[in-house]
Amino acid sequence: MAKRKICVVVTARPSYSRVKTALKAIDEHPELELQLVVAASALLDRYGSAVQYIESDGFEIKSRVFNILEGENLTAAAKTTGIGILELASVFESLKPDIVVTIADRFETMATAIAASYMNIPLAHIQGGEVTGNIDEKVRHSITKLADYHFVASEGAKERVLKLGEEPAQVYNTGCPSIDLAAEVLENSAFDFDPIEKYGGVGRSLDYTSDYLVVMQHPVTTEYTESRLHVNQTLEAIKELDIPTFWFWPNVDAGSDGTSGAIRAFREKNPDTNIHFFKNMEPQDFLRLLVNSCCLIGNSSVGIRECAYLGVPVVNIGTRQNRRDRGANVIDVAYDKDLIKEAIQSWLNRGKADQSQVYGGGDAGKKIADLLKEVPLQFHKTIIY
Repeated sequence: MAKRKICVVVTARPSYSRVKTALKAIDEHPELELQLVVAASALLDRYGSAVQYIESDGFEIKSRVFNILEGENLTAAAKTTGIGILELASVFESLKPDIVVTIADRFETMATAIAASYMNIPLAHIQGGEVTGNIDEKVRHSITKLADYHFVASEGAKERVLKLGEEPAQVYNTGCPSIDLAAEVLENSAFDFDPIEKYGGVGRSLDYTSDYLVVMQHPVTTEYTESRLHVNQTLEAIKELDIPTFWFWPNVDAGSDGTSGAIRAFREKNPDTNIHFFKNMEPQDFLRLLVNSCCLIGNSSVGIRECAYLGVPVVNIGTRQNRRDRGANVIDVAYDKDLIKEAIQSWLNRGKADQSQVYGGGDAGKKIADLLKEVPLQFHKTIIY
């Protein structure tokens, strides 16, 4: 009996950590064949070149799709999506997958969903049904309506997908595959590598043997003209606290030019600030860095997902993660230097946060692979009202 061909499209560095354990489970499943496609910013060095980590983990890449337009503005995002539809349609025609899998809610994922849907290829969506404060919400819910199978990460997300009229039999709360990695790291959380020696980066050497912070702040696409102002508040807060800090470069989103430009300008004016900047890290190394930190600051979903499971304190800034299901490890603040400092200091005084399994218990990858083998192959559906 022929193996069922599962084509997974990874378009950005966060998407890889979100799906890595599912990729492994699919690849090892005796009745599935993994067809891995890497596209968009996951191929670009300036955003951390996630493709290098994918290859070093031993995954075979069936196709590479170079479709990112430079500019990090709304027009570039729209055109990048259009190019992605054109290129991915050719890839799917060549690979002839039985099921296409798309991850989360970035604008590039819309291209995957549209191309697969118009080609009558069953579409599985990981991490649908969530809510946030930017354009990703429109993209996420649109993909839900295009998808045939829904592998959601929480009970709240499952309820929302059902409210959107999807067939209950095809909505599965698998948990989030990124929690699988967090579970592995929690079993061996030793900070046993030198991040600066291993990953280079830019900035002064840090004494991180005691307290240190981690920052990951992205632009908000619906507020992209203010991205420079937003990140400057965080930069000034971290500067005044003067605690060793590992800071990670933003995603390729509308407004990332403003965020990146503000970081570069700050770095030039403050060369001796207690901050070291990185593009990317291997997922497990990044989680070890997080679990041993005092606090994560910014607006990344890793603060809402993995940090909840790990019990890492988070200061979540602004609107990017509005209404997303979360544990008790998050303090929400506005784009304000003093409020950011106050929230960080509050976590420094309190120590570790409570752990939560709101996004699963560490077995999502295997659940997803097993479901991809069992679900009926369908590319049409009845909307339930």
